[in-house]
Amino acid sequence: MTHPFEIELATTLPATPEEVWEAIATGPGIDSWFMGRNDVEPREGGVAGMETGGHREEAVVTAYEPGRRFATRTGTADDGRFMAFEYLIEGREQGSTVLRVVHSGLLGDDWEDEYDALRRGWPFHLHTLGQYLRHFRGRTGVPVFAVAMPGDRPAEEVRAALYRALSLPASLVDGTRVHVEPAGLPPLDGEVVWADDERFEVRTGDGLYTFHHGIGGPVLMFHHLFGPNPHGAEVAWQEWLAAALA
Repeated sequence: MTHPFEIELATTLPATPEEVWEAIATGPGIDSWFMGRNDVEPREGGVAGMETGGHREEAVVTAYEPGRRFATRTGTADDGRFMAFEYLIEGREQGSTVLRVVHSGLLGDDWEDEYDALRRGWPFHLHTLGQYLRHFRGRTGVPVFAVAMPGDRPAEEVRAALYRALSLPASLVDGTRVHVEPAGLPPLDGEVVWADDERFEVRTGDGLYTFHHGIGGPVLMFHHLFGPNPHGAEVAWQEWLAAALA
């Protein structure tokens, strides 16, 4: 049985409507703050694709009004499930923009857990979009994805393992300055810009590094690298994550 849902949020972003449009309605823009590797066919009726860990999902562009409105809808699955996304852009004074996001559709039998995960995840993603537009505006990020299964370990133990592997303090709060030396990777000098029970994010001068340690699910990393040498980073981070949870 399917269950309808709708999540609506709004955020004020430090960018013009044109800059926000580039971030939410183009493949390189989405790559710089959201999940996976993305491509967008720039027209109503076009295809918007996202590839994460070798799995590709596609949606149809249902609205394409540059600087104003962008919307997509996935196909309907055999059980009736689908997801729709709508982004509404409204300019404000002094070069800022209000972005309204509506995520709706039909979820399946486990709809309560899935809805709860979506509800918790969106504020974080919009926060990351704000970090991108505030600190890396005009630059294109290279997405880095890694995943590992934590087995039957509780979330607290998984989080502690990641903290140890990164030489982080036992607790993190926004604004904490960190010097991270992940084995086999360049050191990260930066600041914690998000920390909760499920994820934390570190911003450096050339990247946004996100670690999702989850609640009973896989451990994920969605990094966005803006430096000059991202080649091989995804393989290196995947190896690091596997070792950290070994």
